[in-house]
Amino acid sequence: MTVHILCDFDGTITAEDNIIALMKAFAPSEWHTIKDDVLAQNISIRSGVGQLFELLPSAGRTVYRDYLVERIELRPGFIDFLAEVSQNDWQFDVVSGGMDFFVYPILNGHVDPDHIYCNVADFSAETVRIDWPHACDEQCTNDCGCCKPTIARRIVNPDDRLVVIGDSVTDFEVAKQADFVYARGQLITLCEAEGIRYAPFETFDDITYHLKEVSV
Repeated sequence: MTVHILCDFDGTITAEDNIIALMKAFAPSEWHTIKDDVLAQNISIRSGVGQLFELLPSAGRTVYRDYLVERIELRPGFIDFLAEVSQNDWQFDVVSGGMDFFVYPILNGHVDPDHIYCNVADFSAETVRIDWPHACDEQCTNDCGCCKPTIARRIVNPDDRLVVIGDSVTDFEVAKQADFVYARGQLITLCEAEGIRYAPFETFDDITYHLKEVSV
């Protein structure tokens, strides 16, 4: 049986949520209300993320990318974790509600682009617009934007053991499909409320140890 790992990016692989970092640095104050509505599940992820990026002028594209690439920190243990993934022949894909213009540069040299699923930012208009190449299929009505359950149904073999790594409401629906979850932040609360099997983590070393020592 193959272990297939679907891993979130913002706040999971990276120490900080990159969308939130962009909003703090470049967006007007109304981004706070939109963010709170998404986290409270008052509006869909797709709607909220789209509204957030509409607050950013497209002219800042290079500035936004460089700001994140220069300051971002990968969560401790991630590079060693990838080595374990390769050594054990685990399947690994990044499933991110983040944007191509920062996800790909940050993961360059670490994760094959063919195993990265994320949204696409369009800078052709006055403000940033988002394209959604991984929108919900007919089995999902949550308007996820980057629909992680849809991606899982498409790329994970039904016989595989699905492991999900994440930190927030954006990972909740795919966590419901998982055999086991590694959780941080809000995802811990959601897993506990739903009775989903999970282990908390702070670093990827925690996950590596658990995957090697404990049957999930």
